[in-house]
Amino acid sequence: MTIKKNLSLIPFSVLIAMLFILPRIEAAEIEGVDFDDRYTIQDTSLELRGTGLLRVMVFAKVYVGALYLPADCPSKLALSDVPKRLEVEYFRSFAGDEFGPATNKKISENVDPQTYERLKPHIEYHNSLYQDVQPGDRYALTYIPGKGTELALNGEPKGIIEGADFAAALFSIWLGPKPISDSMKKELLDL
Repeated sequence: MTIKKNLSLIPFSVLIAMLFILPRIEAAEIEGVDFDDRYTIQDTSLELRGTGLLRVMVFAKVYVGALYLPADCPSKLALSDVPKRLEVEYFRSFAGDEFGPATNKKISENVDPQTYERLKPHIEYHNSLYQDVQPGDRYALTYIPGKGTELALNGEPKGIIEGADFAAALFSIWLGPKPISDSMKKELLDL
């Protein structure tokens, strides 16, 4: 037996009002993790460009991420001086001091030695902001031109590092010529 809901019992005016009162909820889902379709930085709206999964040894899930860029920004310009956001939600625990060596390694693989040395104080400060994470925790990197890159854990800001060059180096971990994962880079940039 099929049970049908009788919408005729709800007045038409109530249905119309519900369309305008209820918030429009949009999200992308990957591996059971939801990401919003948009994020607003000051007066700039960023749209979800893509989501990706980082795996190690083919089957072990480490984290999922979502990249946000201005709608009119081509993917090839993601590392340029444009607003951007990367959210990463973890499937496993990490100690805060594990992030620094991995960050140093990936940045050094994606920038020339002179740039790395020049950015080293910024990188070290950024690495000092990391805290332990548990499964379900979410780090976000948000770059605002003229202001800097904010690191936040579960929505709580940890610090801001100035410079478009630092932002490009940091985001190159996922989007640079030698990313942490080629497949995740393609997924994030929706290539």
